[in-house]
Amino acid sequence: MKARSYVLVTPVRNEEATIGSTLDSVLHQTILPREWVIVSDASTDHTDEIVKTYTRQNPLVRLLRLENRPVRNFASVVVATELGIAALNTRDYDYLGLLDADIRFGERYYESILCRFSEDPHLGVAGGWVIDCHEGRRSHAKQNFEEVAGAVQFFRRECFESLGGLVALYEGGWDTITCVRARMNGFRTRTFPEIEVDHLKPRNWSAGTVVDRFRQYGERNYALGNHPIFETVKCTYRCFQYPFFVLGFAQLAGYISCYLRRRSRVLSPEIVRFRRQEQMRRLFPFRNSTLPPRQEMSSGCRTGHLVTRDE
Repeated sequence: MKARSYVLVTPVRNEEATIGSTLDSVLHQTILPREWVIVSDASTDHTDEIVKTYTRQNPLVRLLRLENRPVRNFASVVVATELGIAALNTRDYDYLGLLDADIRFGERYYESILCRFSEDPHLGVAGGWVIDCHEGRRSHAKQNFEEVAGAVQFFRRECFESLGGLVALYEGGWDTITCVRARMNGFRTRTFPEIEVDHLKPRNWSAGTVVDRFRQYGERNYALGNHPIFETVKCTYRCFQYPFFVLGFAQLAGYISCYLRRRSRVLSPEIVRFRRQEQMRRLFPFRNSTLPPRQEMSSGCRTGHLVTRDE
């Protein structure tokens, strides 16, 4: 595989419990990044101190601290990320990685991801399968592998530049729209399930009850432009998961409340239309698709031990 260079950006706020594991994971990679900017979004715990202990020994790591920040929401992550990208000193890189501060992976993680890019010139965004690790359990969430979690999104530089920046959504879901826009621009997006990464804390449960959280999922899915039929099918599926019916109804209620109020969206009509076309093709795969066919990876990246979770 031809050596290719990459840089990383990590937005972080109050991650003292996990950021050490993320730092160790990156700094033990077989292929190191050229530069890694960690953006502290006005952290109030010991996150900054932990990062500084690493920056003193590893010049490729830099800490950028933001002060006087407003109340944090899902859009804040995008703002911090964009500021981190703008602060990069390295300009001649080939790939850009976005990485959360609560992720852990094996030493060959980025080597494996770079191998996938070398085998597919149309691959624009990729990442490993994010596995939730909490209270000694590893939970594999159901996922559409054409989407890539924002926690580990890794871009071909040409793909990222074609986006013209990330889209900040108050309701969240910026990572989903990033993949949609990449596909609109002719790139492929892919999560590789054979490359696992550990997510070291529960996802998005920082506020409200479980029911409140699923109602917010419905609001988010409306903001992301989900087709009403597709969202109904998703919520119906959710009804058969424990606790039965409650979470599915909560999610559907959040979506319907926004739909009935004709709540405005940040996304352009073109993005919403493209997303809904993709969703209908997933529901009715027998219909003709105008999307480019998915290219199979060649065997070069399938050989050897590529599951990069800690074992």
